[in-house]
Amino acid sequence: MAKRPKTVFACTECGAQHPKWFGQCPDCGAWDALTEEAPAPQGEKKPLGSGLHGGRPTPLPEVQPGGEARLPTGIGELDRALGGGLVPGAVVLIGGEPGVGKSTLQLQMAAGLAGERRVLYVTGEESSAQVAQRADRLAVQDSPLQLLAETDLDTILGRLQEHQADLAIVDSVQTVADGSLQSAPGSVAQVRECAARLVRYAKQTGTVLCLVGHVTKEGALAGPRVLEHMVDTVLYFEGEQGGQYRLVRAIKNRFGSVNELGVFRMTSGGLEPVTNPSALFLSEHQEPVPGAAVVASQEGTRPLLVELQALVAESPLSQPRRVAIGVERDRLSLLLAVLYRHAGVALFDQDVFINVVGGVDLSEPAADLSVAAALVSSLRSRALPERTIILGEVGLAGEVRAVGRIEDRLKEAAKLGFQRAVIPAASAEGLDNPGLTLHPVRRIEQALEVLLDT
Repeated sequence: MAKRPKTVFACTECGAQHPKWFGQCPDCGAWDALTEEAPAPQGEKKPLGSGLHGGRPTPLPEVQPGGEARLPTGIGELDRALGGGLVPGAVVLIGGEPGVGKSTLQLQMAAGLAGERRVLYVTGEESSAQVAQRADRLAVQDSPLQLLAETDLDTILGRLQEHQADLAIVDSVQTVADGSLQSAPGSVAQVRECAARLVRYAKQTGTVLCLVGHVTKEGALAGPRVLEHMVDTVLYFEGEQGGQYRLVRAIKNRFGSVNELGVFRMTSGGLEPVTNPSALFLSEHQEPVPGAAVVASQEGTRPLLVELQALVAESPLSQPRRVAIGVERDRLSLLLAVLYRHAGVALFDQDVFINVVGGVDLSEPAADLSVAAALVSSLRSRALPERTIILGEVGLAGEVRAVGRIEDRLKEAAKLGFQRAVIPAASAEGLDNPGLTLHPVRRIEQALEVLLDT
C-alpha cells in the first residue's frame, strides 16, 4: 500500500493539488502559485451536491423560476451596486484593503435589517465585545442583531440552522476552518471547502449569505480563484489611503449588471451614501485652467462626471516620462501617436502626466477625446471652454467614434449646470433636446479646432 504524502501543494488560482512543487501549476498554468499544506484525511466522502432536487434531473418546464422579491438593504448605494438589493439564496463576496470599511458596511446593513428579519452576524476576526464597540460608534447598539464569535465551520452551520437566519454575514471567510481538514485556516483547501459548504447551505435554505474576504498585496481577493466562481456576486471595496470616499464596485453579478458603482463617505459615525457623486470628482477652479477637461463616464447604469487633468512639460530626459493615473498607459501612448499623425501635435520631447480627479479608473474609450484635448490644452497653455464636457472614442485613423448611452451622459451633465458638449457626430443623430448646446465632430483635429480655435 502506497504511503500518503505528508504534505501536498495546492494552487492558489485553481485549487488543484499536486504531490510536489512546480514553478508552474500543471492544471491552470499559473506561475509561482503552489503553496504547501497538509492533505485532507481519508475517510467517508461527504456529498458534494446541493441536494436541491434530490440529485435527479428535472424538466425545464417544471422548474419554477426564482421570482422572489429582492431584499433592500436600506442603504441605497449598496442596493445600486447589488443591482437592486439582496436575492434570497444568493451568496455575496465583498473584498477590499484592510481598514477600508468592509466590516463597518456589513454591520450597518445587518443592524438595519435585524428589526424585520432574522440576521446572524458571525465574526471570526473580532470578539463580540469588539463588534459591540463598533456598533456603539455607529449608533446601532440597540439593534436586535444576533452575534456569534466563532471560527469552526460545523458550529457556524449548526447555529445558522438553529437560528433559521434570513441573512447571514461571515466576517471573514479566511478565518473559518473545517475540523476535518488538517491545514491551517486561510489555506487554499480550507477556504475552498468552507466556502463550498456555506454556499450549499445558502442554496438549500434560501438564506442570503454575505462573505467578507481578504485581499492580497496585489489587490486581488485572497484564496483560490474558484472562490469567486462559487459565489453569485463579487463586490470590491475601494478607497484611497487616508481619503474619506469609498467606492463599492460590482465585478460579478448573476442578478444584475456588472460594473455598477456605489459611492460612500467615511465619517466618524460610519459610511454615508453619496447620492450625487459627480459633484465629488469635479474640481472647483476659481478660473479656467489649462489641462483640465471633464468627461461623462458610464459606470454600469450610472453616468459619472469626472475631471481629467493633464500636465505637459519639456523633458530634460532622453526618454520623456509618461505617467497615467486612472487611464491606461497603453491608451495614452495610442493617443499621443494619433495626435502627432493626424493633428500635427508633437509630444515626443515632452513629459506627459495624466490624472483622474478622485481616484476613479477610466477604462472605457469614451474618455479618449477628453484626454487628447487636455494634453493639447496643457501644451499650449490655453484653457478649454468652461462648462463643457467632451466625449468620444478616438480611432487610429483620427476619427471620433460613437459612444454608448449618450443621452444619460448628457442629462447628467445638464443637471450639474454644464452648457456645451463636444460629442461624436454619429452619437448626435436622433438626440431629442438634451439640454446642452451640442458640437458634433467627426475628426480629432476638428474637435481641437472647436475647443481651442487652433
